[in-house]
Amino acid sequence: MDNAEKAKYFEESKVTSALEKIIIQGYKALQLQYFFTAGVDEVKAWTIQKGCKAPQAAGRIHTDFERGFIMAEVMKFEDFKNEGSEAAVKAAGKYRQQGRNYVVEDGDIIFFKFNAGAGLKDAKKK
Repeated sequence: MDNAEKAKYFEESKVTSALEKIIIQGYKALQLQYFFTAGVDEVKAWTIQKGCKAPQAAGRIHTDFERGFIMAEVMKFEDFKNEGSEAAVKAAGKYRQQGRNYVVEDGDIIFFKFNAGAGLKDAKKK
């Protein structure tokens, strides 16, 4: 069923989808949250456990990101929405650099800095 058909069905039968509520409650029950990464071509949401630290969150993207973790550059989604751009968030002083002990918060937008060679060095030792 395409989106137009769904909308028509919901309107005619006077019902709404519960999918969003199911997803939200599922995340709560499983102690999950998400963070975003953004590049020129793509924005992606990543699911992690609540209480996850920045290096482990980086590891969800690629294990080399976790092994070579240097820092996480973080902005809150609400700050991005309110300010309108990454540059405006930085200008407002709301763009932060966080280390290994940073606990990722739900909805953070993160740019990870890592040493690409760190993962290769560890792999050669094995």
